Amino acid sequence: MSETDSETRDAGFDEWLDAAEEDRAYYLACPNDHGSLPPRRVCPDCGATELEDLELPDSGEIETVTVTHVPTPAFEEDAPYATAVARFGPVRITGQVVGIDLENVETGLEVEIEVTVSETTGERVLGFSPS
Repeated sequence: MSETDSETRDAGFDEWLDAAEEDRAYYLACPNDHGSLPPRRVCPDCGATELEDLELPDSGEIETVTVTHVPTPAFEEDAPYATAVARFGPVRITGQVVGIDLENVETGLEVEIEVTVSETTGERVLGFSPS
């Protein structure tokens, strides 16, 4: 979806998606090496407030996946689709798996972040494509 002056943006999430589209995805790290995704002001693990932007690894590994055949109305045109949780270094990210047949999506699959567009809403969604 193209950005317009009238478009409502979620500052933290949309800024992160912008960075991911430009191959500059990042995570927030605290002094205790905990990782989290923005927007955050406090580490969710230890409460530290000194957070640093660090580059997210180029690839991650799917840890769990589910295939949705009967979606909510917000994703009805996208179905069936696979949603996965993938580990990228110290953070886990949830996204829709794209660019692969659903029967080939499995735990251990190496993936890269790909910002894609929902067929139902036309809005950007976080996706994973095979590395």
